[in-house]
Amino acid sequence: TLSMAGAVCLWSGVGRVMECAGLNRILARGLEPVIGRLFPSARKDPKVGELVSANVCANLLGLGNAATPMGIAATQRMSRYAKPGEASHEMCRLIVMNTASIQLIPTNVAAGLGSAAPFDILPAVWVTSLCSVTVGLLAAFLFQRVSKND
Repeated sequence: TLSMAGAVCLWSGVGRVMECAGLNRILARGLEPVIGRLFPSARKDPKVGELVSANVCANLLGLGNAATPMGIAATQRMSRYAKPGEASHEMCRLIVMNTASIQLIPTNVAAGLGSAAPFDILPAVWVTSLCSVTVGLLAAFLFQRVSKND
């Protein structure tokens, strides 16, 4: 726990610096075509887009623990556009994406295991994380469609 705490604090701080420097807005613009389609409230509220983009970028770097606070903040902002006390479909999609998390570099795994060649697992991480996010999002869209028919 203590060895991971330092990394989480570091990357959470880096995320905060990125936000203050305006890098989140730049990332949000770059990811807007995808984020805007998956999360319609990001088009209504640019801050939602920034938070979701920062969450996605942290997950891409394998920093799931640092991505979680951004995901929580994005979900809180999304709740403004949902029925009170109810999770919207896009909130559920964000939770699925955050939980499955596409990772390009599994930073926490590579740092925590002490392996001599920690990045030998990269191809397996890429395939499994891409599959998990794809299946999770397809399931979320399927459940959304089914719930509209009820």
